[in-house]
Amino acid sequence: MQLPSLKSRLVIFIALLVAGFSIATRAALPVPPPPQIEATAWLLIDYDSRKVLAENKPDAKIEPASLTKLMTAYLAFSAIKDGQLQLDQRLPVSDKAWQAEGSRMFLDPKYPASVEDLLKGVIVQSGNDACIVLAEAIAGTEEGFVSMMNATAKKLGMKQTKFLNSTGLPHPQHLTTARDLSLLASALIRDFPEFYKIYSLQEFKYNNITQPNRNRLLFIDPSVDGFKTGHTNSAGYCLIASAKREKRRLLSVVLGTKSDAARAMESQKLLNFGFQFYETVKLYPDNQAVSKLRLYKGTQSEVKAGFMGDLYVTVPRGTGKRIQAQMVSQQPLLAPIKRGQQLGTLRLTVDGQAAGDYPLLALETVPVAGILGRGWDNILLMFK
Repeated sequence: MQLPSLKSRLVIFIALLVAGFSIATRAALPVPPPPQIEATAWLLIDYDSRKVLAENKPDAKIEPASLTKLMTAYLAFSAIKDGQLQLDQRLPVSDKAWQAEGSRMFLDPKYPASVEDLLKGVIVQSGNDACIVLAEAIAGTEEGFVSMMNATAKKLGMKQTKFLNSTGLPHPQHLTTARDLSLLASALIRDFPEFYKIYSLQEFKYNNITQPNRNRLLFIDPSVDGFKTGHTNSAGYCLIASAKREKRRLLSVVLGTKSDAARAMESQKLLNFGFQFYETVKLYPDNQAVSKLRLYKGTQSEVKAGFMGDLYVTVPRGTGKRIQAQMVSQQPLLAPIKRGQQLGTLRLTVDGQAAGDYPLLALETVPVAGILGRGWDNILLMFK
């Protein structure tokens, strides 16, 4: 892959600085339509709030090509976390892996490879041979590994995805969607932050062969720190990109562009649009009581309500301070109450416009009171 020239990188970097200055000095920008993207399908989301900022055919089934390797890496990270694999563990290279078609890290069957090198081979060099070695080590066979891939996809909520191999080589039934891929990319950041930094490596050398990361944005946009490229003749050029600016992270998924340069350019357009015209506000931290709701027939007369996980909201830039919240609760609330049970809804508006409804959850378990407590509350409820 031919990397951008120093002059090109400088021009793009200056443009990013200008865009960042513009963001800092403007307020309440009107949100224009998303940019036109030359791709088959695309999706732009805020990582923290999960709000979709731009989309086109996000649920269309499309070949993922080497974006498949995100799932391969996810399962490898899981195996390391569970103690099944160690980073310094050396794995044998089977004939099947050595003879793998497509992009490779050029493994040698005479020399076992470390798990750490194999991960870099999968992520940076997009090595199909590395994928197969990891798959065989984790599941015994690549076929068994594929079953694990599909089970994990289901667990992550990837409802439209079916994997047939660990590499992304073309198969008419090996399909996913932009939305499903955004779920997988988000899960990688959330579940394995200690390994995510591998996706920012610009190159990796193995077997005396240095290969650059095919994600061009790593070389031209300092805010981009991942993710993964993919390409086959049938899938076109694809790119999932992750960028962090002003403590905000956006994820773009661009599928089916016409060239390596196009997938980077179209992804950059989406990311710039999301950062320039939206902001994300943290409204409530994890497990903080937003309200205490009146409770009847319980061992206590109130129950704490809030959110399990930080609540982030993405709104047009400049409007974050004008978010209004209204709580709508189910009344009367009767014990027993289980932690995590929905008790009501937090309804958000900005300048009178709906900004989202979020379920209010019980932050504690409250059992049923004794006979006297229940009897007294029955009397109170008669007068409500």
